[in-house]
Amino acid sequence: MNYKTLLSFIFPFLIFSCTSSPEKQAQKLLEKSIEAHQLSENWDEVAAVKFKKVSRLLDENGAVEVEFEQWVEFRLKPYFEGKLSWEKNSVSHVANFNGSRMSYQMGENTIQNEDFLKSKRAEIDAVFFAFAQPWNRIDENASLTYEKQKTLENGYTVESVRVAYGPDSDVSWIYFDPNSGKVVAQEMLSKSHKNRIETISYDESTGLVLPKEQKSYRIDEQGEKPFLQAEYIYSGYQVTFQ
Repeated sequence: MNYKTLLSFIFPFLIFSCTSSPEKQAQKLLEKSIEAHQLSENWDEVAAVKFKKVSRLLDENGAVEVEFEQWVEFRLKPYFEGKLSWEKNSVSHVANFNGSRMSYQMGENTIQNEDFLKSKRAEIDAVFFAFAQPWNRIDENASLTYEKQKTLENGYTVESVRVAYGPDSDVSWIYFDPNSGKVVAQEMLSKSHKNRIETISYDESTGLVLPKEQKSYRIDEQGEKPFLQAEYIYSGYQVTFQ
């Protein structure tokens, strides 16, 4: 085999070997985003976080159907706990997951319906999912795949990573700013619908880059945003470090 023939075999192999796999590219993007969201503090040192969240649920015409505020508390160490507290019609409501058991208190009444408690546990998980990006993607059970750049409806170019947890689980996507690495949006596909949460602004008061304002859109089959379905405002962050 002559020299030129040998090179014709080696060069394609080198190019293939030097090209990162979609999985490795996704992991690098996640690591870059984590670094971008950590200013003077480290998420690994967070023991607990508390904040106020105002939610506005909108109809298809953009009118506010419901507006309410909750105090949200998450304890991350030594294990995950979550608590939502709010008041409705002068009655206090507390949904609490203590790491092993879900409970719900409405005024002086304890709600014990299992299906209801499961729905409230799912609500706690949804609040954490929307809030704790990109750190909650650090999961050995998650399969991350880079899907190249895409352009959102507003003309914003993002780096897209697909996240899956198994054949029977919901699929989601996380979108990163190509320059800063910050999370700009996350998209969820369930059996019934698809929606996207876009982060409009950030809070940097704790030494971490956390969401300040988010908007949630229902996504149609063509990938378009038919209407804005919710707005979320975060404030009063209190972070306890180890």
